[in-house]
Amino acid sequence: MASGSGAEQRVVRRKELTIHTDGACLGNPGPGGYGVILEYQGHRRELSGGFRLTTNNRMELTAAIEGLAALKEPCVVTLYSDSAYVVRGMSEGWARRWQLNGWRREGRKLASNRDLWARLLELCQVHDVTFRWVRGHAGNPDNERCDRLAVAAAQQAGLPVDAGYEASATGQGAQADRSV
Repeated sequence: MASGSGAEQRVVRRKELTIHTDGACLGNPGPGGYGVILEYQGHRRELSGGFRLTTNNRMELTAAIEGLAALKEPCVVTLYSDSAYVVRGMSEGWARRWQLNGWRREGRKLASNRDLWARLLELCQVHDVTFRWVRGHAGNPDNERCDRLAVAAAQQAGLPVDAGYEASATGQGAQADRSV
């Protein structure tokens, strides 16, 4: 309550939901896909998609991003992933440190997947996200379902370009060509 005004302050509770994610790549790099399950009060929604040439880590990050981006309002989220790269990158603050250091890791080496880490950090400013690691391929039904969604997406014909991956691959290729 605001003192002296008699007006009540309204406390808005954010919706609490669970997101399960997984990424897959048929070769690394190769065609890749992601799978997502959003769960809220007994309702489930599945998302999936893929790219013609990408990496497994990019698909793991993309799964988390697509799950959070699908939310229409700020939420409290528990996000489950079998990717230690994603979970540790966020929960241990790696991505935030890389961003603060101009996307440089220890030893001044550039961090990989900067475009996706930046987007994930943006989404975590909107939502209150707790990242939880689950063992992959260990019988967790939601993780197994996300894996099937991701693999099926990676096997689709006519997948779009992962511009972030192909731009970085081209840059590295061009640099290697100059050194020969």
